[in-house]
Amino acid sequence: MADAGTYTQDVRAIDTPDPSSVSPGYHESPSDPQFMNSAHMRSVMDVILRVAPVDASVLILGESGVGKELVARAIHFRSPRRERAFVKVNCAAVPAPLLESELFGYERGAFTGAYTAKPGKFELAHLGTMFLDEVAELPLSLQAKLLCVLQDGRLSRLGSREDVQVQARLVAATNKDITRLVDEGKFREDLYYRLNVVRINVPPLRERREEIPVLIEQFLDRYAREYGRPRQKLSAAALKRFMMHRWPGNVRELENAVKRTVVLGSDTWVLDDGTQEPWQAASVAPRPFPAADKGDRDADLSLKGVARRAARDAEAVALEQVLKLSRWNRAEAARRLQVSYRTLRRRIVRCGLED
Repeated sequence: MADAGTYTQDVRAIDTPDPSSVSPGYHESPSDPQFMNSAHMRSVMDVILRVAPVDASVLILGESGVGKELVARAIHFRSPRRERAFVKVNCAAVPAPLLESELFGYERGAFTGAYTAKPGKFELAHLGTMFLDEVAELPLSLQAKLLCVLQDGRLSRLGSREDVQVQARLVAATNKDITRLVDEGKFREDLYYRLNVVRINVPPLRERREEIPVLIEQFLDRYAREYGRPRQKLSAAALKRFMMHRWPGNVRELENAVKRTVVLGSDTWVLDDGTQEPWQAASVAPRPFPAADKGDRDADLSLKGVARRAARDAEAVALEQVLKLSRWNRAEAARRLQVSYRTLRRRIVRCGLED
């Protein structure tokens, strides 16, 4: 593991280099999305290019959805460890009682159900890069063990008396105010300094709005291919609405909005009455289940009956949304759904959506 250095880099404090001084080859890396070529992200890429060749620990800070994992992967694929494993663990997604065995592994018989030995994620990342997402969620007890791994380059599996040597580059990320957690005693100060050798602050999407059109085009291309749908065009009105939105969920929220648009088949993204934001288009109130007739009440309460009704209800919600987007023009709705007009009519009747 890399020792803590004497410097801490805040990406906002680093002068942005002239674009011509940055090697254009980095765009070929699978981990370097095109939006990193925007003005606001060039300084982030500058730090990535500086820190990637050395084994210093990196702490990535930023709101949820800004692309912290993409930054971590860019560091890995620009480092001498690029041919080795990039291993990710989301510390918030693994229950605390299981997190220790997930990170450090266990031996056979270490606990009930441990019938075979299993290496932890740190062992799997040996000679590669270990990415700890949401590192601020680590319990204090595991913070101490992680600190030992960083200091000594060794760990012990649960139930083992022997140490295992690990040599992995550590990159951590969080959306929390980790310095405040240190002040409150919820995060170890010594571990914080071990992680915070190089700090990269990823700005939120609202501070780099010039990326939004580029990101939209990327997501349109990606999900049109993935879902086999026609490639939609971005209208000027839609772009204006998207540029004005604050995007509290950042790039992830934008991606979901574009994905929803591709799935629903909208080619304008803005409703004619202008009252509904495009990213709220799928936020339709659930339709209540129809009351069961006395004769089929038992069938409706069976597992298959409930599943059929749930599927019918979901189909009705989706169909109604497409009809609204098409201004109840059935021919247009059939085109969006890529079904025949006759099939659409049958579905409208089945879902009880007749005029």
